[in-house]
Amino acid sequence: MKRGRPNVRNLVQNNLLLVLTTAQTPMTVSSLTRFISKQINKQLSWNTVQKYLQELIQADKVQAISLPHSKLEDRNGLTVYTLRK
Repeated sequence: MKRGRPNVRNLVQNNLLLVLTTAQTPMTVSSLTRFISKQINKQLSWNTVQKYLQELIQADKVQAISLPHSKLEDRNGLTVYTLRK
């Protein structure tokens, strides 16, 4: 039997994958942060969710999609995340 406090990395990464599987559209970091904070009843930082998303991208579980900027042509806009197919 494991003792002690549960690992935050596993908790957040599992919830990230769960939210992305149930979502119909790709999601931004801020929307993912709101959904996961609501699920686990704990306020998470935007940076925390971003860090664990980068780990999932490196593990080829999540895909980052960079959208074009809405007003400036030469710049990138929002980055949205979805499950890798």
